[in-house]
Amino acid sequence: MPVDRNAVRDRLQFYRELGIGPLYRREASTYLVSDRLEISPEETSACDAALTSTDNTAFVNTANADRHALLRIIQDDIGPNCQRCGLGKLGRKQVVFGTGDPHAQLMFIGEGPGADEDAQGLPFVGRAGQLLNNMIAAMGVKREQVYIANIVKCRPPGNRTPERDECDACSPFLMRQIQVVRPKVIVALGATAAKNLLGVSDSMASMRGRFYDFSPPRTAAGTGEPLECKLAVTYHPAFLLRDPRQKKETWKDLQMVMRYLGLTAPQRPPEAG
Repeated sequence: MPVDRNAVRDRLQFYRELGIGPLYRREASTYLVSDRLEISPEETSACDAALTSTDNTAFVNTANADRHALLRIIQDDIGPNCQRCGLGKLGRKQVVFGTGDPHAQLMFIGEGPGADEDAQGLPFVGRAGQLLNNMIAAMGVKREQVYIANIVKCRPPGNRTPERDECDACSPFLMRQIQVVRPKVIVALGATAAKNLLGVSDSMASMRGRFYDFSPPRTAAGTGEPLECKLAVTYHPAFLLRDPRQKKETWKDLQMVMRYLGLTAPQRPPEAG
């Protein structure tokens, strides 16, 4: 039976107007889902099940299960040509939303897209991204099993550090992404990510080597369970390309995360003699 996408959009809009799921409350007129939103038959069935239930927890559980759809709603809310800060007028090609498993236990958050990311529309696909892939693999995890995002979703000109208003403009959407994915651990890559997520101005040396209790702002008052996860800080892969001596320290940070998640590093293959 073909999926009636208009009906599903209406159901998802109904969820959001009720404050169901990790979404910001806004005026009803702003709850727009574009034609780019594609809903699978499985998501439609989940919506049907929730709508026929008299138990409010069914709505919450369904919203948590439909994470692909919820992330698409956030991406649609941002829009393909976001102008909420100056970066939209400073030469960026496209918004770089995020990528990975929406049910990931582990989430990496960097600073912002570079030239390769801006061209491809995906975070961490350049040289720093290749190093991040190696870091993830060393933890015994595949890239597609984690979720990756940035503090800002548009490339700052010349890869400069994002300014405060640029970070603030993207922050509500990043917090919504975190609420949807609900990771057990967030790894902040670099000082910009760490300072923005933690709201501190400490040095990398003082922020590394420990876990922080992290709880993003509630995005739907009174619905769902508040998210509480751990946050660790380590060096950004781009910094490691400039100073490889810090790779050992970064590995210590990642091992701390691995112990918390119960991950085991893969055995290295024997070297050829």
